[in-house]
Amino acid sequence: MRLLNHASRARGFTLLELLVVMVIIGLLAGFVAPQYFGQVAKSERKTARAQISELEKALDQFRLDVGRYPSTEQGLAALVTRPSNEPKWEGPYLRKSVPLDPWGRPYVYRNTAQPGAEIELISYGRDGQPGGTGDGEDITNR
Repeated sequence: MRLLNHASRARGFTLLELLVVMVIIGLLAGFVAPQYFGQVAKSERKTARAQISELEKALDQFRLDVGRYPSTEQGLAALVTRPSNEPKWEGPYLRKSVPLDPWGRPYVYRNTAQPGAEIELISYGRDGQPGGTGDGEDITNR
């Protein structure tokens, strides 16, 4: 009798107990995951804003040395590599190569040559398309 009683106690969890635990874990994951992924998206947008700010500072330094911003054709590469026929270039203006945005795409650079709004730096966000809202919202220097 003693042997039978010991064996019945050591048999493990029932299917119902395992299902209850799985449901509890699923509910917890359902509450925690959106909070976590919301923070990741928020940090990606903050990173893009910080990178755009740093690129803008480097472009301002380029302008102080050369007397103008790089043309749209020269692009952000002019911050790292001397453009042809630029004797006043004192770069490189970035310690490393031009960074990609947090979603792995290059920043869009435009020299509009309009006073007060000469340059435009854009990351098209998670969706990579102009416009958008939320994670797909464009991030610019304007």
